[in-house]
Amino acid sequence: MKVTKRSLVSAAALAVVAISATALSGCSSAGNDSSGSDSLSKGSQTLTLWVDTERAPALKDVAAQFKKDTGVTVKLVVKDFANVDKDFISQVPTGKGPDMIVSPHDKLGAYVQNGVVAPLELGKKLDEFAKVAVQAVTYDGNVYGLPYSIENVALLRNTALVPDASKTFDEVISKGKAAVAAGNGVKYPFLLGLDPKQGDPYHMYPLQTSFGSSVFAQNSDGTYDPTKLTLGDEAGLKFAAAIKKWGQEGVLNANITGDIALDAFEKGQSPYYLTGPWNVPAIKAAGIKYAIDPLPSAGGQDAQPFLGVNAFFISSKSKNKVAATKFLVDYLGTDAVQKQLYKIGGRPPALTSTYDEVSKTDPDIKAFGDIGLNGVPMPAIPEMGAVWADWGAAELQLIKGDGDPTTVWNTAVSNIESKLKG
Repeated sequence: MKVTKRSLVSAAALAVVAISATALSGCSSAGNDSSGSDSLSKGSQTLTLWVDTERAPALKDVAAQFKKDTGVTVKLVVKDFANVDKDFISQVPTGKGPDMIVSPHDKLGAYVQNGVVAPLELGKKLDEFAKVAVQAVTYDGNVYGLPYSIENVALLRNTALVPDASKTFDEVISKGKAAVAAGNGVKYPFLLGLDPKQGDPYHMYPLQTSFGSSVFAQNSDGTYDPTKLTLGDEAGLKFAAAIKKWGQEGVLNANITGDIALDAFEKGQSPYYLTGPWNVPAIKAAGIKYAIDPLPSAGGQDAQPFLGVNAFFISSKSKNKVAATKFLVDYLGTDAVQKQLYKIGGRPPALTSTYDEVSKTDPDIKAFGDIGLNGVPMPAIPEMGAVWADWGAAELQLIKGDGDPTTVWNTAVSNIESKLKG
């Protein structure tokens, strides 16, 4: 399950390692202890959790431990997550939906707008999660989710072709072009997979933010202000000009899809590939020796990627919110469970202590995670639905070399503004 706007290549399945009863035995002592057995008994004695196929086996033991400790059953219902958000929004108001759901954070705005999720009191647990993860599950000042993983893109470098990391995008391109000129089957100085019809603002975003350009303004708490579209500022126009230049130079290629980019990097045809952790297993299997580099700046400022957060949310219609809160905060918000979810998903844990532990032995997780801690949550506001198409189309047009950058970009911004006004 990926927290991206566009559909991405699925990560290779990883083995599920069961959590032992011993590891879970101390779960109920963590977080809030305000929900005693008397409070739990007042609600439904069965909680339903909608979960995807990958995560369901990892939650069986903790659900069993919760029942042993509290008497409340957690029923794990495996759902097809392609349209689970729509099912959740339609079923919760009828009382037929689950008590809890696993979901990418970028669905949160729609959940709140439709009144189907309840705020979650994390208590003293709040400060134990990465700040950016808490920001991602916060909406209108309320925390709604229990985060468990963070994901974002980084720059993968074929170390056989380019031995050292670069600080700027210009350096990356220079080294990439030199690798192409040297031959050895290298065809592309740099790879970034694009949708041939929609572009990919998600993957392009760290390049954009390095110019100081963003999509919406952020409030002091990191949440987004849907009334302040920032795409059309001076920084955005500079980024637009850079896009056209990169397209003309062959750095960006509208014909390179995500599948083509992955295949080319696996074959050693490029020294660089801007991608996420979902493609790392395939690259490992191909025998490519790689490094995961910090995102280089193209415009002089920090290159901040969008980050996605996977989290657990509670239905606003749950008949036992006390028990659901206890299960999420005191059981799923523990090192044992967060580590297990990391083992099956291969993503940096949102719980800081778990991240610190696993990053000591997993350099890929540390590399992606450290980059993500400098990223910005993908906007969860419903207004993003009015942004993606015109934004991506403008980028794609410029990559193809069509039109004046300022005109193309401003036209997209005007179209978006019109959609936002309704």
